[in-house]
Amino acid sequence: MTPNPLEIYLVGGAVRDELLGLPVKERDWVVIGATPDDLLARGFQPVGKDFPVFLHPQTREEYALARTERKTAPGYYGFDIQAGAEVTLEEDLRRRDLTINAIARDTTGRLIDPYQGRRDLEARRLRHVSPAFAEDPVRILRLARFTARYAELGFQVAPETMALMRAMVADGEVDTLVPERVWAETVRALSEPRPELFFETLRACGALAVIFPEINRLFGVPQPAAHHPEIDTGVHTLMALAQAVRSQADVVTRFAVLVHDLGKGTTPPEEWPRHIGHEQRGADLVRGLCHRLRVPNMFRELGVLTARYHTHCHRALELRPKTLLKILQAMDAFRKPQRFAHFLLACEADARGRLGLTERAYPQATLLACVQRAATAVSARPLAARGLTGLALAAVLQEQRLVAITEAKRVFEGSVTA
Repeated sequence: MTPNPLEIYLVGGAVRDELLGLPVKERDWVVIGATPDDLLARGFQPVGKDFPVFLHPQTREEYALARTERKTAPGYYGFDIQAGAEVTLEEDLRRRDLTINAIARDTTGRLIDPYQGRRDLEARRLRHVSPAFAEDPVRILRLARFTARYAELGFQVAPETMALMRAMVADGEVDTLVPERVWAETVRALSEPRPELFFETLRACGALAVIFPEINRLFGVPQPAAHHPEIDTGVHTLMALAQAVRSQADVVTRFAVLVHDLGKGTTPPEEWPRHIGHEQRGADLVRGLCHRLRVPNMFRELGVLTARYHTHCHRALELRPKTLLKILQAMDAFRKPQRFAHFLLACEADARGRLGLTERAYPQATLLACVQRAATAVSARPLAARGLTGLALAAVLQEQRLVAITEAKRVFEGSVTA
């Protein structure tokens, strides 16, 4: 006997982005009035652990049974999830975070919009569906990420939603966020067109001080106006992050830019606006942040190096060849040239992320790239062929690399003055 047709609706981001005229990257479907057995009988493959989610046998798109959620404990995991044939479409949509994500489309193309999501799309407004938004602290991160994604379309957070998020922070709900979810949302936000707005939104609702205290401390900390016309270190950090996006830096480099000045947040106020030693302090803070949030090694390594050596890069034109060689060695630039290139891009974003200086030239990066290539071209093989080994080989290799750097620096300076 042929089973009855399923009542299926396209939901979430696919409907939202279609209505905005944006490309749809993936489609999610909700099934109403069905049981797991109904989908299994049609060849769907179960993949959900916490609630019934299935993969379509042909398209491999996700189909979820309609469900409701009930808060049972603090935090992301404190929910009792109920899925069943009795759950209506409106009930399923009500559990979603934002109205623009709570629109459904049936198989005929008709929109089902019980929470006025289309109205909010037209008004360019990010508004919560119901007070249940406050039950899941991850929703603060998701909303902040949506500001980073859709700000260029004019989207802003609804005042009542911002007030709700502030109340969530005050109630300690954000304290329950687990590191994995914080990092997952952060790295996605860093890949958005306006990642600086992710952090601005978190700061506006008070969550930045809880989740990223190292970044929050930067706001209100002054820097010398001669080098930083914008003065405020937090403002500079987000300006630099915007510059990293402008230079098409990858997400690892954007993270390095975000954390490059963390040390300035721990400078004693009596020493302001100078920040002597902030580089090493910053490197230590980056290590701590990455450990706390379980950040992958590639992010941590570039972040630490950028915090520690970005001022060396800024002073590259003044440095002697011997000092340049020491920096290249300290950064392992000969074995990891791609990481070194990302470091230079991060430093350039730092230099240009300043009020009125977004178009400034940055020859320091060009010089360091030149001397790195010249020194890397010096091979140890001919030295080993001459019978040199151990410390003797290392000493001669060092000398030859120094000669190569000296010559590359001379040629570079000649090209600049020509």
